[in-house]
Amino acid sequence: MKIRQETAADHGQVSALIASAFAGAEHADGNEQGLVTALRQGDAFVPELSLVAEEAGEIVGHILFTKAMVGQTEVLALAPLSVLPSRQGQGIGLALMEAGHRIARKLGYPYALVLGSETYYPKAGYGPAVALGVEVPPGMPRENFMAIRLRQGADPLRGPVVYAREFGL
Repeated sequence: MKIRQETAADHGQVSALIASAFAGAEHADGNEQGLVTALRQGDAFVPELSLVAEEAGEIVGHILFTKAMVGQTEVLALAPLSVLPSRQGQGIGLALMEAGHRIARKLGYPYALVLGSETYYPKAGYGPAVALGVEVPPGMPRENFMAIRLRQGADPLRGPVVYAREFGL
């Protein structure tokens, strides 16, 4: 499996992947592809952190991180992580997160946030965001709002999260 930066030529395959990955998912809102499209066009987009996992010319996974703020600290927010249903449970999502974290560290980001499954994301090192000083946004389940410290010695976080406007939060 190869993990690489997403290109414009990948958008069609990624769109189909996202639709497949979220079809029928109980946590899906039906607009995951719309969110990814909007985030790619927004000011918070970080092209180096829009990644695909590819095998034999087929995109089997996608991840996207965007800029967010916690107080005065610029952090990252993980947008929809997508893996083909036939390939879930094979470590593709974890490999995408780890690759994204490595790139984020090189780019100087101290933390990443995610709203997601409290049983899945801890496998990649995410824990309760409140433990790192991040206020849980109104309406978000506390147990699903998580963060990871990407750089040791990073300044502590304090305050509410401000996501890219495309998130609609």
